[in-house]
Amino acid sequence: MALSLVFVILSVTLPFIAAVPSPATTECTGTISSLSDVAAAVKCTTVNINAFTVPAGSTFELDLAEGTTVNMEGDVTFGEENWAGPLFQVSGTSITFNGNGHTFDGNGAFYWDGQGINGGVTKPDPMMKIKISGTMTDVKVLNSPARVFSVSNPAKLTLSQITIDNSAGDASNSKSGSKSAGHNTDGFDVSSNNLTIENSIIMNQDDCLALNKGTNIVFQGNTCSGGHGISIGSISSDATVSGVTISGNTITNSDQALRIKTKSSATDASVSGVTYSGNTASNIRKFGVIIDQSYPSTLGTPGTGVKLSDINFTGSKTTISVESGAERVAVNCGSGACTGTWDWSELSVSGGSAGKITNFSGISGYSE
Repeated sequence: MALSLVFVILSVTLPFIAAVPSPATTECTGTISSLSDVAAAVKCTTVNINAFTVPAGSTFELDLAEGTTVNMEGDVTFGEENWAGPLFQVSGTSITFNGNGHTFDGNGAFYWDGQGINGGVTKPDPMMKIKISGTMTDVKVLNSPARVFSVSNPAKLTLSQITIDNSAGDASNSKSGSKSAGHNTDGFDVSSNNLTIENSIIMNQDDCLALNKGTNIVFQGNTCSGGHGISIGSISSDATVSGVTISGNTITNSDQALRIKTKSSATDASVSGVTYSGNTASNIRKFGVIIDQSYPSTLGTPGTGVKLSDINFTGSKTTISVESGAERVAVNCGSGACTGTWDWSELSVSGGSAGKITNFSGISGYSE
């Protein structure tokens, strides 16, 4: 009888013993004031970043515990050295990253030579590698050496109130001749799914957004200035882009407003389900809207290996004003590569001249 009673007590109490939290989940706050603080700080679920300078040739890398909150409490500056980078990398799931208006300063002027990643000196590229899910808010990035953000989030991520200021790269310097010193300074290079980028300001010399592959992408309420506008692409072989909403953005002083570019050599790739709504663009130098399947050429011989479908201007009207030497709309499809009917009833483009539409007759609701 006594043995039976012991057995009953154990069977009841064991579940409560098993539920005791593991010491490994103990919460703490880690503070980073130098790279030597990182290893200890990332063991905590709250990480505060004070102002400091990252030594030249080093990556400030945060591999965060799930559910960590990061608070920037000061500006982070990166030392200058010709190397491949990146300068900053953050990874983790369900992360809350609060920039609090503080700045990552890449000291781009040290590297800028008008050639970007196509030549010249070696530049840290990208400057910022983002590999988190969750949110990143109110972060400033100043003077990236080349491309700014590379985004490859593992799950849903929202980037909001991000400021990218590479406007100093608009001017030429002794190494760039008559060209802008900053080059290949894409704001957001995206190869991911379930991403929202919103309410941000991008001042640069290349694509504001370069969406290379991904699904369920929202780019909304952003301001793009000085670069190449909002781009889907360039699309390479085996890449899929689908379920994209580009809405409520303002594009100024840019080569293009809205662009889809696919590589002429690409195969087994597709772009579908793209909706443009309520965007405004002005002082556009080359093309209001350009869809071109001849990249890296512009309006050259198009390839046929990327299928384009369901590219629409609906919802609120998208209004674009181009300069006198620009083309309003140009569409350069490979034979049979653009399919279906595209509703462009909410697109208005003024100024410049009409562009050519090649190998496609499926655009409805818009004419020049």
